Amino acid sequence: MDKLKINGGKKLTGQIHISGAKNAALPLICASLLTQERVTLTNMPALSDIRSMNLLLEQLGTKIESRDDVIDGNPCKIYSYQTPELSSLIAPYDYVRKMRASYYVLGPLLAREHYVELSLPGGCAIGARPMDIHLSSLEQMGADIEIKNGYVIARAPEGLKGAHLIFNIASVGATCNILMAATLAHGTTVIENAAREPEIGDLAEMLNAMGAKISGIGSPVLTIEGVEKLHGTVHKVISDRIEAGSYAVAAAITRGKIELLNALPSTLQTPLRILREMGVRITETPNSIVVDAEGCRLEGKDIMTDYYPGFPTDLQAQFLTLMLTAEGASMITETIFENRFMHVPELMRMGANINVHGHASAIVRSVKKLYGAQVMATDLRASFALVLAGLIAEGETIVNRVYHLDRGYEKLEEKLRGVGADIVRIKEPD
Repeated sequence: MDKLKINGGKKLTGQIHISGAKNAALPLICASLLTQERVTLTNMPALSDIRSMNLLLEQLGTKIESRDDVIDGNPCKIYSYQTPELSSLIAPYDYVRKMRASYYVLGPLLAREHYVELSLPGGCAIGARPMDIHLSSLEQMGADIEIKNGYVIARAPEGLKGAHLIFNIASVGATCNILMAATLAHGTTVIENAAREPEIGDLAEMLNAMGAKISGIGSPVLTIEGVEKLHGTVHKVISDRIEAGSYAVAAAITRGKIELLNALPSTLQTPLRILREMGVRITETPNSIVVDAEGCRLEGKDIMTDYYPGFPTDLQAQFLTLMLTAEGASMITETIFENRFMHVPELMRMGANINVHGHASAIVRSVKKLYGAQVMATDLRASFALVLAGLIAEGETIVNRVYHLDRGYEKLEEKLRGVGADIVRIKEPD
């Protein structure tokens, strides 16, 4: 397992290009299963999660072509997906265990082929994320669901049927899965309390371009009129708001100034508001964000995670680390996942002053400095929080198990070095 070595104390200044969004790309890839025609995705990030999903689709019978592209002077990937026939309707454990988002094949395969076997998924160890909303919704649409030997076995011999669904929580995964399944269902499906994340809007826009009939995009009520078939399309993946937010914190925590190119400010209004209230200068354009904390004295702020457009749980760990450099005390309350403070013990080994109360909240108090140490990454976003701590720590920080970072941050060390960080990857021998 590779490591990152960071020598802290460098103010970060310059420009960082924000990649395509991982959390948008993964369901978009699976949506290609809904048609026999070619679906081409541009502005794709080069991440291990994308490679894992591609391997799963190839196992199902998808033909995948890739080529390099350049957008605004920055390299990215173009992937084309075509599945004229399915060679398998089983998503096996060896593929699914690497990444929870593999469950996005459930809705498309059940809608298209009326049968699927899906291994119960893995992913980051940030708490229980049950599939009950996915499965109960599919049952209401006429599917027969069985869980056996660690697999979800779903059947709909007569095809899925439209239904009026009311989610008890605004689940992103369930919204994506049911949205895809409903495009080929008989009749009309209504999803109330649908998640409103920009990545869901991106998925809905692509499905409509493929011939789906989805209305209410961006609202908590989605209406999907089922169609007989979908066709291919070319679609550009939206930029990654979580990557942009993470690098915004990197600028703030080092009291630097970074322009985030290809970022969408409209998708980050809550985190940007909090940064402004802390004392960071933020300048927005339609496709970039300038985060300027040079000479700033930041004030601590209380944060509570919530479903979009609230504060994203995927930025909680990064903002918690930032609060260590802000005056006063801050309370960070996590409402989405119950096990998302696993990075706190690692931060405390570096000198952080944090008190965790149960699984729900943490009190963060300002410290004069952090000290470099060996730390262990526990999940994707916590890994970036440890990198942030290393950027301001006195001395050398070694971040272990960076494969988590490779799942969601493209060329992380290269991007950080480009704005002045002293960070290198230590390759471990095979």
